[in-house]
Amino acid sequence: MTSRPTSAQLVLKITSFILRMLLNILFYTIVVILIARASKITYDFCYQIFGQVTVSEEPGRDIEIEISKGESTMNVASKLELNRIIVNKYSFYVKAKLKKHTIMPGTYALNTSMTYDEIFAIITVPSSEETDTNNGDSDTSGNKDGKSTADDRSKTDNSSDTDDSDVTNDTDVTGDN
Repeated sequence: MTSRPTSAQLVLKITSFILRMLLNILFYTIVVILIARASKITYDFCYQIFGQVTVSEEPGRDIEIEISKGESTMNVASKLELNRIIVNKYSFYVKAKLKKHTIMPGTYALNTSMTYDEIFAIITVPSSEETDTNNGDSDTSGNKDGKSTADDRSKTDNSSDTDDSDVTNDTDVTGDN
């Protein structure tokens, strides 16, 4: 004699099957949502590093930032984020390390509409205060207050008459003639 499952046992089996299916669906839904959020965070972070991200649209706000000698890149990034010049201090730090930028001490006039590359173009060149101490008392930037700006950087970039791509080297490094 085989015992037939009673209706209570049948209901219990069906209920446990449905409950297991719902828990599996819930689990996989949570996993998919977490993967989607992690992907969005990763995409945003990478876009901040490799894209042209700014805090605000043109014209933005001008903010003076003083960078002390010996200050770490992360401290500078924190200072820039605190003053709302950059979006994320960690992406700024990673970009500085990837591009091997050396941040120079000085007082800089930065704008909230600047991209990371524009900010690096200003703060990685020697400030006018540094060039004053190295080259006497002449202010090469033309600013009365001795502050370096993006315009100063573009003037020095445009003052060069030779293009790096036009320079050729006729010397044979290998020694084979």
